[in-house]
Amino acid sequence: MRLTHHLYEQSVQKIADSSHFLVTVSAWTYWNSVFTVISLTLLWVYLRRHERFAKFRNTILLANLIGLVGYALAPTAPPWMFPHHFFVGGFNHSSRLIHTFGNQYAAMPSLHAADALIVGVFLVLSCRHWWSKALWALWPVWVWFCVIATANHYLVDVLAGIGVAAISLIATMGAPRIVGRMKMLRPTIANLL
Repeated sequence: MRLTHHLYEQSVQKIADSSHFLVTVSAWTYWNSVFTVISLTLLWVYLRRHERFAKFRNTILLANLIGLVGYALAPTAPPWMFPHHFFVGGFNHSSRLIHTFGNQYAAMPSLHAADALIVGVFLVLSCRHWWSKALWALWPVWVWFCVIATANHYLVDVLAGIGVAAISLIATMGAPRIVGRMKMLRPTIANLL
């Protein structure tokens, strides 16, 4: 099997297409990685690591808000819409439900990629066992593979999603610390003046 082609995405699809099991698991991951995994993760963090819940919720919400702005400013068709370029969708996109409630031109940035990274970061920080930390550290990479393998995103969409996740994580985890430090420094600066 030749793994290189003129597009990285088609090489990833060839790897996935080499196994019926891999195609099936990739499609299942794509479909469930956002709604099912995020819902269950939100519930688990709320019940078991409540002190992290607000930051996790806010990070997910901010990433999705940034994604909505991206969809409005740059509607982008996913690869599966271009079968004449040899992209093969990982699951049936002709469902009436998907066309009614989904945005077919919402590939940039990949919120699947962003949300998977956010889930991975928070669960690595929240889990206590090394093996669960390792599994959740691999989760984003697996989702990134799946969204490309199912022809739902280009590599650039995934990279943009990673950027959205990074901005959201910095804004919700780093910014409050910076503001807190600035408040602590305010009396010191006032005394110097």
